[in-house]
Amino acid sequence: MSRESEKLYDGITNIDDDIIERAQDAKPKRRRFYRKWMGAVAAVLAIAMLAGVLLDPFGRSGSTVNASYVIAEAIYPEALPYPTNENDPNFSEQYQAWFADVRSRMEVHGADAVAAFSADAARQYLTGAGTTNRIVSPLSVYIALAMLAELTDGESRAQILNLLRAKDIATLREQVTELWNASYRDDGVSSCLLASSVWLNEDVRFVPKTMQTLADAYYASSYHGEMGSDGINAALRSWLNEQTGGLLEEQASDVELDAETLLALATTVYFRAKWAGEFRKESTEQGTFHAPGGDLICDMMHGGADGYYWGERFSAVARYFDTMMGAMYFALPDEGVSVDELLADDEALRFLQQPMSWENAAYPTINLTLPKFDVVSDFDLSAGLKELGVTNVFDWQASDFTPMTRDMPAYVSKAEHAARVTVDEEGVVAAAYTVLAMSGAAAPPEDEIDFVLDRPFLFVITGAQGLPLFVGVVNQP
Repeated sequence: MSRESEKLYDGITNIDDDIIERAQDAKPKRRRFYRKWMGAVAAVLAIAMLAGVLLDPFGRSGSTVNASYVIAEAIYPEALPYPTNENDPNFSEQYQAWFADVRSRMEVHGADAVAAFSADAARQYLTGAGTTNRIVSPLSVYIALAMLAELTDGESRAQILNLLRAKDIATLREQVTELWNASYRDDGVSSCLLASSVWLNEDVRFVPKTMQTLADAYYASSYHGEMGSDGINAALRSWLNEQTGGLLEEQASDVELDAETLLALATTVYFRAKWAGEFRKESTEQGTFHAPGGDLICDMMHGGADGYYWGERFSAVARYFDTMMGAMYFALPDEGVSVDELLADDEALRFLQQPMSWENAAYPTINLTLPKFDVVSDFDLSAGLKELGVTNVFDWQASDFTPMTRDMPAYVSKAEHAARVTVDEEGVVAAAYTVLAMSGAAAPPEDEIDFVLDRPFLFVITGAQGLPLFVGVVNQP
């Protein structure tokens, strides 16, 4: 066992032989834990996803969290640096080694499951936006639910596994691990950085095997303290802001743990990439965007695109990111087709799942007109998750959180999601977090195309492995 693992075991407070013995029972009875928590119990999972285009602001070699709360901090995998000096006589060898390192981590055996969940999330949470913008991060919600599955059992876990297309928890864990490794990039030029943390109530006993799984499978750092105190809330916000470069500071300011909190999990993803070919700033000019609520004047960028795609009711273009970091796809409904109608269309959703492998593709000269936009949305996930079949975790009488703790029943009382995407001439910045609180054939294109995004459209941001990181609808840039 590593030193970090030993520290995690030592830091899980109040674990005695009784709890270890009960953890080995096949199906022990749960009993109420008669402390100041009688009845209402709470735990929070917070997921924040961030994308940026500038230098890494994190300084991941050390944490700013007050040392008094730290049990153990994760050590993240190292990646080969991207070679930037083309005059170096070893440049070719360095580039080939970097390329091989990136390619070696791209395979995700559960890619179809992740892509299918992305379609579920897009249809469930983007439909009905009306005149507003709406964004959801399928990766954020997927990992949040996977970690929730680790804390549950019985029908509660089965419902989550069904939604995430995993036959059992071991399969899901393997899918998330592969997704984690395929998404992770820290080569000095582009980044997709994932981080996780476990926040433990210092007065509550937890099943050690489950806590260790979160540490091992999710690279989770561990912290503990007095729940509900100003100190632990400040520490959690500090960690979230540190991992997201402060770009979600306003949203993170509302994240807090109360005195009834049992356990909190926080996971972040940071993504930064520039366009493979930037838009020329001197070509940006004001233009009209036909929003549902009326025409808007906004800055329109002009440039090329890297591929044209089409379906029965939509057309789309792609713009690649630099250094093999994925792409952003813009899907425009055909005239007379709304974004809600497109989200109800199985073919269009299939495109949003895995646009990189779409069959109807061509590569003509594309003159793209794209509005600069900075869109934000936030909404409750609860109703949507229930409609998608995850119901038991919201009912304390039906939920099963015995892998987390056997001292009291728990249920999910809050499920919030917020996201932000900014697009400009240089690249894309996107951020999202999820908080789960547990309480007590169209015709092929011509040779040249003018693709003008001057009315509501959908977009997908994919990572290096081609899976969706963000999907959204822009009704007004």
